[in-house]
Amino acid sequence: MPSPAFDPLAVQRADDAPQIDVLVWGTVFLDIIMTGLDALPDGGQEVWATGMGSCPGGIANLAVAARRLGLNTSLAAAFGDDAYGDFCWETLADEEGVDLSRSRRFEGWHSPVTVSMAVARDRGMVSHGHPPPLDATALIGEPPRSRAVMAELAPDRLLVDADEPTWVEKARAQGALVFADVGWDPSGTWPRTVLDQLGTCDAFLPNAVEAMAYTRTRTPSEALYALADLVPLAVVTNGEEGALAIDSRTGEEAVVPALRVDALDPTGAGDVFGAAVVLGTLAEWPLQQRISFAALCSALAVQHFGGSLAAPGWGDIADWWHHLRDGEATDSYHRSVRRRYAFLDDLVQDVPVGAGRRATATIARHVDVEGYPRGTVIHRGAPA
Repeated sequence: MPSPAFDPLAVQRADDAPQIDVLVWGTVFLDIIMTGLDALPDGGQEVWATGMGSCPGGIANLAVAARRLGLNTSLAAAFGDDAYGDFCWETLADEEGVDLSRSRRFEGWHSPVTVSMAVARDRGMVSHGHPPPLDATALIGEPPRSRAVMAELAPDRLLVDADEPTWVEKARAQGALVFADVGWDPSGTWPRTVLDQLGTCDAFLPNAVEAMAYTRTRTPSEALYALADLVPLAVVTNGEEGALAIDSRTGEEAVVPALRVDALDPTGAGDVFGAAVVLGTLAEWPLQQRISFAALCSALAVQHFGGSLAAPGWGDIADWWHHLRDGEATDSYHRSVRRRYAFLDDLVQDVPVGAGRRATATIARHVDVEGYPRGTVIHRGAPA
C-alpha cells in the first residue's frame, strides 16, 4: 500500500499552475553500497562487508530527495536496457513516484554503475559507465512547464547556447526558477567562466571549497558575498560548520549551524540539501527557515547509508520534530534547536500518520541466468 501523501505546496496548487514542481536531468547510476568495513582493501586483499544495499544513484539521488519531500518531480535521463536499467527504472517510477516521461531506454547501452564503500564516516567509490547516447537538450526536447529546474554548471556543458536554446533556457522562458550547483574540478583550474552562466540562474548552491575556488576568496563568507553579486539566491554549504546564504531579492541573510548527528555516510547529502532549498523557495518560506530545513534534511540523510536510500520523507521529519519538541533535554543546545525549528510545529501537524519515510525496500537482485526470466526479482528488502 502506498504511504499517505503530504503535499507541502497544496495551498499553491491551481488549475493553471505547472503540474511539475521540479525537472532534473543527469546520469542515473546503479549504486551498490558496501557497509560495515573497517578499512578499504589494500592491493590484492579481499575484505568482507557486513551489509550491502543497492539503489538508483547519481542524479537519482536528487530526484528521489525532491519526490520524498512532496515535490512533483520529473527526471530526464538515459536508461540502459539491461537488468540494472530495469531495476532503476522500476524503483524510480513505481516505488518513488518520479515522472520518467522525459527519460528513455536505449538498446545496447549498459547502465552506469558505482560501487561505494563506506568506511569511518567517509566513502570510497569506483564507477564505470559511458556517455549517454543523447545530450540533455536532445533528450528532453520541449521541457514540460515546471516551477523549477535543477542544473549543474560545467565548463563543457553550458546552460546558455548562442546557436540554439538549451533545455534550461526553454524551461526558464516558461517561468521556471533555475537552481544550479557545480561539481568538483579535477583539473584544479576552477575557470571563472563557469560563473558567467549564473546570469541565467536564480539560485546557486556550491559547497565552501567550490565556492572559494571559483571566486578566488579565502573564506566561505567572502565567497558568499562574491556569489551574491552574481545570482539572486546564493547558498554556500560548509559541512560540519553548517550553511550560509543571501537572498538578494528579499534582502535576507542566514547563517545556520549544523546539527549534531552521528554521520555515517555523506553520499547524496548535498542533493537532499538542494531539494529542500527548492521546496522552501517554492513554498516562499523565509530564508532562515529554508536553510534550517535543508540542514535538517541533510542531517537526517547522513545518519544512514546509501544516497537515495537515505533521503528523508515527511514521516522522518515529523518524527524528528516530535522527538525534539517533546524531549526532556533542557541544555542550551537543545533549547536553541527547538527555537530554530519551531516553524515545523505548524507544518508537520498536517503530515498524515504513516507518511512517507526513507526507503526500506529499494534494494533488489535481478538475475539474467538460465532458469530465471530476465529481470526476475528474487530478493527485496532493507539493507542488512
